[in-house]
Amino acid sequence: MGRDTTLLAATIGDAGLARKALLVVGGSLLIALAAQVSIPFWPVPMTLQTLAVLLVGFALGARLGAAAVLTYLAEGAMGLPVFSNGGAGIAYMMGPTAGFLLGFVAMAWIAGFAAERGLARGLLGTALVALVASAALYLPGLAWPLGVAGALGIEAGWAGLSAASVWAGFAAPFLLGDAVKAVIAALVVTGAWKALRRA
Repeated sequence: MGRDTTLLAATIGDAGLARKALLVVGGSLLIALAAQVSIPFWPVPMTLQTLAVLLVGFALGARLGAAAVLTYLAEGAMGLPVFSNGGAGIAYMMGPTAGFLLGFVAMAWIAGFAAERGLARGLLGTALVALVASAALYLPGLAWPLGVAGALGIEAGWAGLSAASVWAGFAAPFLLGDAVKAVIAALVVTGAWKALRRA
C-alpha cells in the first residue's frame, strides 16, 4: 500500500494535529452546507448531504472522515442549524432520521477505509465503494424506525412501522438519488486524482 492513498495524504502529506483538527472541522462544515442544498429530483428532492459525507471520507481517510461526521453531529447536538432544512438539537437527532445521522459515521469510515487501501482511484472502483458505503447507511437508517426507537421508548407515528412502510417511506424514494450521488462522488474523486497526477 502506497503512502499517498488518500487525497489528503497526496496533497499535504502528514498533517500535524492542528491541521488535522482544522480539516475535521472543515469537513463537518462542508457536510453542514451540503445538507442545506436541495435539488429537484424524482421521486423526491435530493440534498447533497450524503455526497459530502462520501467526499469527506474519500479525501480524509477513515479516522478523520469519521471524526468530521462526529464533529458535524456534535455541532447539531449543540443547537447549530447544520442538519437538513436548518434542523438542530437533540430532539431533531432523536427523530425519524436518527439512524441515518449515525449511519453517516460508518459511511465516511467505509469510504475512507477503501481510499486508504487504494480502492478509490479508478472510476468504477470508487463508484462501487460509494455504493457500498451508501447501502451501509440504510442499515441503521431503517433499523431506527423499524424497532430501535420503539425499544428505547420513543413514541411517534413513525416508530415501530411495518417493514413495508419503512421501506416505502425511508428507503425506496431515496435509492436513485443515492446512486446518482455515488457516481458523482466517484467522478469528483477520480477527477481529483487525475488533476494531481498532472500537477
